[in-house]
Amino acid sequence: MPRIHPTAVIDPGARLGDACDIGPYAVIGAGVRMGPGNIVGPHAVIEGETRIGAGNRFLQSCSIGAGPQVAGWAGGVGRLIVGDGNVFREFVTVHASAVEATVVGSRNLVMAAAHIAHDCRLGDDIKIANGSVLGGGVEVGDCAWVSGLCAVHQHVRIGRHAFVAGGSIVTQDVPPFCLVQGDRARLVSLNFEGLRRADFPPVEIQALRRAYRTLFQDNAGLAERLAKARQTADGAAAELLEFMESSSRGAISTSRRRAA
Repeated sequence: MPRIHPTAVIDPGARLGDACDIGPYAVIGAGVRMGPGNIVGPHAVIEGETRIGAGNRFLQSCSIGAGPQVAGWAGGVGRLIVGDGNVFREFVTVHASAVEATVVGSRNLVMAAAHIAHDCRLGDDIKIANGSVLGGGVEVGDCAWVSGLCAVHQHVRIGRHAFVAGGSIVTQDVPPFCLVQGDRARLVSLNFEGLRRADFPPVEIQALRRAYRTLFQDNAGLAERLAKARQTADGAAAELLEFMESSSRGAISTSRRRAA
Protein backbone atom coordinates (compact mmCIF):
# COMPACT_ATOMS: atom_id res chain seq x y z
CA MET A 1 0.00 0.00 0.00
CA PRO A 2 1.16 3.59 -0.56
CA ARG A 3 2.39 5.55 2.44
CA ILE A 4 0.55 8.90 2.55
CA HIS A 5 1.28 11.71 5.01
CA PRO A 6 -1.88 12.80 6.83
CA THR A 7 -1.58 16.37 5.52
CA ALA A 8 -1.41 15.31 1.85
CA VAL A 9 -4.50 15.91 -0.30
CA ILE A 10 -5.25 13.00 -2.63
CA ASP A 11 -8.33 13.16 -4.84
CA PRO A 12 -10.43 9.98 -4.54
CA GLY A 13 -10.16 9.54 -8.31
CA ALA A 14 -6.34 9.32 -8.26
CA ARG A 15 -4.71 5.89 -8.50
CA LEU A 16 -1.43 5.26 -6.68
CA GLY A 17 0.71 2.15 -7.09
CA ASP A 18 2.22 0.05 -4.34
CA ALA A 19 5.06 1.43 -2.20
CA CYS A 20 4.49 5.06 -3.22
CA ASP A 21 5.52 7.62 -0.60
CA ILE A 22 3.48 10.86 -0.56
CA GLY A 23 4.96 13.64 1.58
CA PRO A 24 3.45 16.43 3.68
CA TYR A 25 1.03 18.84 1.97
CA ALA A 26 1.45 17.19 -1.42
CA VAL A 27 -1.56 17.48 -3.74
CA ILE A 28 -2.50 14.80 -6.29
CA GLY A 29 -5.40 15.33 -8.67
CA ALA A 30 -8.18 13.07 -9.89
CA GLY A 31 -6.65 12.27 -13.28
CA VAL A 32 -3.30 11.04 -11.97
CA ARG A 33 -2.33 7.39 -12.46
CA MET A 34 0.92 6.54 -10.70
CA GLY A 35 2.87 3.30 -10.84
CA PRO A 36 4.72 1.67 -7.94
CA GLY A 37 7.59 3.08 -5.93
CA ASN A 38 7.19 6.78 -6.66
CA ILE A 39 8.25 9.39 -4.10
CA VAL A 40 6.37 12.70 -3.96
CA GLY A 41 7.97 15.34 -1.76
CA PRO A 42 6.44 18.05 0.44
CA HIS A 43 4.19 20.61 -1.28
CA ALA A 44 4.54 18.95 -4.69
CA VAL A 45 1.47 19.20 -6.94
CA ILE A 46 0.67 16.56 -9.57
CA GLU A 47 -2.48 17.14 -11.63
CA GLY A 48 -4.06 16.79 -15.07
CA GLU A 49 -4.41 13.57 -17.07
CA THR A 50 -0.99 12.42 -15.93
CA ARG A 51 0.38 8.90 -16.34
CA ILE A 52 3.50 8.14 -14.30
CA GLY A 53 5.58 4.95 -14.43
CA ALA A 54 7.58 3.41 -11.60
CA GLY A 55 10.32 4.66 -9.29
CA ASN A 56 10.23 8.40 -10.01
CA ARG A 57 11.15 11.09 -7.46
CA PHE A 58 9.36 14.44 -7.31
CA LEU A 59 11.12 16.67 -4.82
CA GLN A 60 9.54 19.48 -2.84
CA SER A 61 7.38 22.10 -4.55
CA CYS A 62 7.37 20.51 -8.02
CA SER A 63 4.44 21.38 -10.27
CA ILE A 64 3.70 18.46 -12.58
CA GLY A 65 0.88 18.26 -15.14
CA ALA A 66 -0.53 21.79 -14.91
CA GLY A 67 -2.20 23.24 -17.98
CA PRO A 68 -0.07 24.86 -20.70
CA GLN A 69 1.03 28.49 -20.69
CA VAL A 70 -0.59 29.27 -24.03
CA ALA A 71 -2.16 32.64 -24.86
CA GLY A 72 -5.88 32.18 -25.31
CA TRP A 73 -5.88 28.73 -23.73
CA ALA A 74 -9.52 27.91 -23.05
CA GLY A 75 -8.83 25.49 -20.25
CA GLY A 76 -9.42 21.79 -20.25
CA VAL A 77 -7.16 19.00 -19.06
CA GLY A 78 -3.94 18.27 -20.93
CA ARG A 79 -2.01 14.99 -21.00
CA LEU A 80 1.39 14.19 -19.53
CA ILE A 81 3.18 10.84 -19.79
CA VAL A 82 6.21 10.13 -17.58
CA GLY A 83 8.34 6.97 -17.75
CA ASP A 84 10.37 5.27 -15.02
CA GLY A 85 13.22 6.31 -12.74
CA ASN A 86 13.18 10.06 -13.38
CA VAL A 87 14.22 12.68 -10.82
CA PHE A 88 12.45 16.05 -10.77
CA ARG A 89 14.27 18.37 -8.38
CA GLU A 90 12.97 21.33 -6.36
CA PHE A 91 10.54 23.76 -8.07
CA VAL A 92 10.61 21.96 -11.43
CA THR A 93 7.57 22.65 -13.62
CA VAL A 94 6.36 20.21 -16.29
CA HIS A 95 3.25 21.26 -18.19
CA ALA A 96 0.62 19.06 -19.75
CA SER A 97 -0.14 19.23 -23.46
CA ALA A 98 -2.05 21.82 -25.45
CA VAL A 99 -2.26 19.56 -28.51
CA GLU A 100 -1.39 15.88 -28.02
CA ALA A 101 0.80 14.92 -25.05
CA THR A 102 3.87 16.04 -23.17
CA VAL A 103 6.18 13.03 -22.90
CA VAL A 104 9.14 12.49 -20.56
CA GLY A 105 10.98 9.19 -21.00
CA SER A 106 12.96 7.32 -18.34
CA ARG A 107 16.02 7.91 -16.12
CA ASN A 108 16.11 11.65 -16.79
CA LEU A 109 17.42 14.19 -14.27
CA VAL A 110 15.63 17.55 -14.29
CA MET A 111 17.43 19.87 -11.87
CA ALA A 112 16.06 22.64 -9.67
CA ALA A 113 13.77 25.29 -11.18
CA ALA A 114 13.94 23.90 -14.72
CA HIS A 115 10.84 24.12 -16.92
CA ILE A 116 9.47 21.69 -19.53
CA ALA A 117 6.64 23.28 -21.52
CA HIS A 118 3.58 21.78 -23.16
CA ASP A 119 3.95 19.11 -25.86
CA CYS A 120 7.69 18.63 -25.33
CA ARG A 121 8.96 15.14 -26.03
CA LEU A 122 12.00 13.93 -24.09
CA GLY A 123 13.80 10.63 -24.56
CA ASP A 124 15.82 8.75 -21.94
CA ASP A 125 18.94 9.49 -19.83
CA ILE A 126 18.75 13.26 -20.39
CA LYS A 127 20.18 15.90 -18.02
CA ILE A 128 18.53 19.33 -17.78
CA ALA A 129 20.38 21.58 -15.36
CA ASN A 130 19.19 24.33 -13.02
CA GLY A 131 17.01 27.11 -14.37
CA SER A 132 16.89 25.92 -17.98
CA VAL A 133 13.65 26.25 -19.94
CA LEU A 134 12.29 24.25 -22.87
CA GLY A 135 9.63 26.01 -24.95
CA GLY A 136 6.52 24.28 -26.25
CA GLY A 137 7.00 21.35 -28.60
CA VAL A 138 10.76 20.96 -28.02
CA GLU A 139 12.19 17.49 -28.71
CA VAL A 140 15.26 16.20 -26.84
CA GLY A 141 17.02 12.99 -27.85
CA ASP A 142 18.46 10.31 -25.59
CA CYS A 143 21.52 11.15 -23.48
CA ALA A 144 21.47 14.86 -24.38
CA TRP A 145 22.67 17.42 -21.83
CA VAL A 146 21.14 20.91 -21.42
CA SER A 147 23.34 22.90 -19.03
CA GLY A 148 22.22 25.54 -16.56
CA LEU A 149 20.29 28.71 -17.49
CA CYS A 150 19.70 27.73 -21.11
CA ALA A 151 16.65 28.91 -23.06
CA VAL A 152 15.42 26.64 -25.87
CA HIS A 153 12.98 28.13 -28.40
CA GLN A 154 9.71 26.34 -29.07
CA HIS A 155 9.74 23.47 -31.60
CA VAL A 156 13.55 23.17 -31.56
CA ARG A 157 15.04 19.66 -31.70
CA ILE A 158 18.09 18.67 -29.66
CA GLY A 159 19.74 15.56 -31.04
CA ARG A 160 20.94 12.45 -29.28
CA HIS A 161 24.15 12.85 -27.20
CA ALA A 162 24.21 16.61 -27.88
CA PHE A 163 25.57 19.06 -25.30
CA VAL A 164 24.18 22.58 -24.83
CA ALA A 165 26.63 24.69 -22.81
CA GLY A 166 25.53 26.87 -19.92
CA GLY A 167 23.62 30.09 -20.64
CA SER A 168 22.99 29.24 -24.30
CA ILE A 169 20.01 30.65 -26.17
CA VAL A 170 18.98 28.00 -28.69
CA THR A 171 16.79 29.08 -31.61
CA GLN A 172 17.66 26.34 -34.13
CA ASP A 173 18.05 22.56 -34.03
CA VAL A 174 21.11 21.16 -32.22
CA PRO A 175 22.71 18.35 -34.26
CA PRO A 176 23.24 15.03 -32.48
CA PHE A 177 26.69 14.26 -31.03
CA CYS A 178 27.60 17.98 -31.16
CA LEU A 179 28.38 20.74 -28.64
CA VAL A 180 26.85 24.23 -28.95
CA GLN A 181 27.18 27.36 -26.85
CA GLY A 182 26.52 31.08 -26.80
CA ASP A 183 23.88 33.70 -27.53
CA ARG A 184 22.72 32.80 -30.14
CA ALA A 185 24.12 29.33 -29.75
CA ARG A 186 26.73 28.32 -32.35
CA LEU A 187 28.32 24.99 -33.11
CA VAL A 188 31.67 24.47 -31.35
CA SER A 189 32.72 20.85 -31.96
CA LEU A 190 31.64 17.28 -31.57
CA ASN A 191 30.66 16.39 -28.00
CA PHE A 192 33.86 14.41 -27.49
CA GLU A 193 33.52 14.08 -23.71
CA GLY A 194 29.94 12.83 -24.01
CA LEU A 195 30.94 10.34 -26.70
CA ARG A 196 33.81 9.09 -24.53
CA ARG A 197 31.55 8.64 -21.51
CA ALA A 198 29.05 6.75 -23.64
CA ASP A 199 31.82 4.38 -24.81
CA PHE A 200 31.46 5.16 -28.50
CA PRO A 201 34.07 3.06 -30.37
CA PRO A 202 37.00 5.03 -31.83
CA VAL A 203 36.08 4.00 -35.38
CA GLU A 204 32.63 5.56 -34.98
CA ILE A 205 34.08 8.77 -33.53
CA GLN A 206 36.44 8.99 -36.51
CA ALA A 207 33.48 8.61 -38.87
CA LEU A 208 31.70 11.41 -37.01
CA ARG A 209 34.83 13.58 -37.35
CA ARG A 210 34.82 13.11 -41.11
CA ALA A 211 31.11 13.87 -41.40
CA TYR A 212 31.48 16.92 -39.13
CA ARG A 213 34.34 18.36 -41.20
CA THR A 214 32.41 17.87 -44.44
CA LEU A 215 29.14 19.29 -43.11
CA PHE A 216 30.44 22.26 -41.13
CA GLN A 217 33.95 23.13 -42.31
CA ASP A 218 33.57 22.90 -46.07
CA ASN A 219 32.76 25.99 -48.13
CA ALA A 220 30.41 24.21 -50.55
CA GLY A 221 26.63 24.61 -50.45
CA LEU A 222 24.59 22.51 -48.03
CA ALA A 223 23.22 20.11 -50.66
CA GLU A 224 26.73 19.45 -51.96
CA ARG A 225 28.11 18.94 -48.46
CA LEU A 226 25.34 16.50 -47.60
CA ALA A 227 25.90 14.53 -50.79
CA LYS A 228 29.64 14.37 -50.16
CA ALA A 229 29.25 13.24 -46.54
CA ARG A 230 26.66 10.63 -47.51
CA GLN A 231 29.21 8.74 -49.60
CA THR A 232 31.01 7.38 -46.54
CA ALA A 233 28.57 7.90 -43.64
CA ASP A 234 27.03 5.05 -41.66
CA GLY A 235 26.01 4.48 -38.04
CA ALA A 236 26.15 7.64 -35.94
CA ALA A 237 27.47 9.67 -38.88
CA ALA A 238 24.44 8.66 -40.95
CA GLU A 239 22.19 9.70 -38.05
CA LEU A 240 23.86 13.13 -38.06
CA LEU A 241 23.17 13.50 -41.80
CA GLU A 242 19.55 12.41 -41.44
CA PHE A 243 19.03 14.94 -38.67
CA MET A 244 20.43 17.75 -40.82
CA GLU A 245 18.27 16.75 -43.79
CA SER A 246 15.07 16.60 -41.74
CA SER A 247 15.51 19.94 -39.95
CA SER A 248 12.62 22.33 -40.63
CA ARG A 249 13.97 25.18 -38.47
CA GLY A 250 17.53 24.84 -39.74
CA ALA A 251 20.33 23.37 -37.66
CA ILE A 252 22.92 25.33 -35.71
CA SER A 253 26.21 25.61 -37.57
CA THR A 254 29.64 27.09 -36.98
CA SER A 255 30.13 30.85 -37.01
CA ARG A 256 32.81 30.48 -39.68
CA ARG A 257 34.01 27.80 -42.10
CA ARG A 258 37.29 26.88 -43.63
CA ALA A 259 38.05 24.74 -46.63
CA ALA A 260 38.28 21.01 -45.89
